Amino acid sequence: MGGAFNAEIKQILDVLGIKSVNFGATTGGSSGWLETKGKALVSYSPINGKPIASVLMAEKKDYDAVMEKAQAAFKIFRMMPAPRRGEMVREIGDALRVNKKALGALIALEVGKIKAEGEGEVQEMIDIADFAMGLSRQLYGLTMHSERPEHRMYEQWHPLGIVGLITSFNFPAAPWSWNSLIASVCGDAIVFKPSSKTPLTSIAIQNIIAPVVDKYGVEGIFNMIIGSRQDVGEPMLHDPRMPLISATGSTVMGKHVGEVVGGRLGRSLLELGGNNAIIVTEDADMDMAVRATLFGAVGTAGQRCTSTRRIIIHASVKATFVNNLLRAYKQVKVGNPLDDDTLMGPLIDDGAVLAMEEALKAVKDCGGNVLCGGERIKVAGCEGGHYVSPAVAEVKNEFPIVQSETFAPILYIIEYNTFDQALELHNDVPQGLSSAIFTTSLHYQERFLSHKGSDCGIANVNLGTSGAEIGGAFGGEKETGGGRESGSDAWRVYMRRQTNTINWGKELPLAQGIEFNIG
Repeated sequence: MGGAFNAEIKQILDVLGIKSVNFGATTGGSSGWLETKGKALVSYSPINGKPIASVLMAEKKDYDAVMEKAQAAFKIFRMMPAPRRGEMVREIGDALRVNKKALGALIALEVGKIKAEGEGEVQEMIDIADFAMGLSRQLYGLTMHSERPEHRMYEQWHPLGIVGLITSFNFPAAPWSWNSLIASVCGDAIVFKPSSKTPLTSIAIQNIIAPVVDKYGVEGIFNMIIGSRQDVGEPMLHDPRMPLISATGSTVMGKHVGEVVGGRLGRSLLELGGNNAIIVTEDADMDMAVRATLFGAVGTAGQRCTSTRRIIIHASVKATFVNNLLRAYKQVKVGNPLDDDTLMGPLIDDGAVLAMEEALKAVKDCGGNVLCGGERIKVAGCEGGHYVSPAVAEVKNEFPIVQSETFAPILYIIEYNTFDQALELHNDVPQGLSSAIFTTSLHYQERFLSHKGSDCGIANVNLGTSGAEIGGAFGGEKETGGGRESGSDAWRVYMRRQTNTINWGKELPLAQGIEFNIG
């Protein structure tokens, strides 16, 4: 397999303009790459543990150069009419369409997702481009009646400035589009710091959009900089030139971001961990529930923030559900994600495998029962990869390990007897991202969606926790951070609101009927 595999890698990299060694900072456009003398960062494929290509990381001086370029570009870009910015984003979407298969394959290669999920992530970027283009003509403000005669009041939205974007390895492309494409139609500049585990995908994105950047003359708007926390990450958090930091990652990381950015009275958009549950009631469609659980728990090898972590199931149907689920788990092919018949690829690295093993040990130490999975797997031709069998365990919700998020394919089974108990178990974790219920009862459905139901940012009925559409605002509550990205009115976070009052009369009345006369 080695020769064919290497040839496929070379073809993917050639299509996306990635060389054996790449520079790690760009201000966009074909000529925007900055030469640097930074240290080499190697991107290893979790498929076989072998290096794909190297990136020369940016240094602090490169960060300063990028920020200067972004500042200058923003002052010009904010005056471009929003519909014109929308046209630019439409063309970025077209460029992504042309490169969908190659970019999806690179995501599979660098993250370990199966090809269908890699291409699905690129399709999400394309969908966001379409959404953002339409949004460019709908950045609406409100008008309101003034209490003062011959006055007019309205509000409008202005570009915010430079948006700092920090993303995680598991989705190296889609969150870039959620933030960058929507922020750009709002008139903002973007400085993007990708995960050091997936630098090549970010380089490919910059190469794909470069011709569009050149055509519209917006170098300095779509910036990308790969570097250490010391040289890039911390300067971004402390930089007052960035009024907004959008960060995707762990709750620990998010708390640090919020503290530092809040300390300078900046804004944070945080999309952090999830501990997502599905409630399965006694009257649920079991086949649908099993299929949704399988994708939610096993998809992306359990490395989604929306991955299904907990099944809260009625005692009367638990045995049937678990038996059907374990039968389905036996059919999951774990292997090379570039193979068409693979359903689950590797974890990102050996640290993720160790975290999974430690979590399952903690389950056993607390008295839980591991029903299947958790073993390391050897995949022919992929020696050095990080493959495991997906695990299912019977637990109690109060186990400390169940209260935290393990970024791995571990599914916890938790039994309940009354629906009030199910809701209490569901909400009794620190995180609050995605949730679901499988039921044919209107009563259960509406209680789950009511004020005393799910406390998550996303609540679904008869579909799983994973696979959100771009039209709805994405994000969660509690330790998930409270941020919202993607659809609905999430564009507002990338802009500043201004209230305007115009006196078109000849008098100067004061609000609230205050009299302030001289003489």
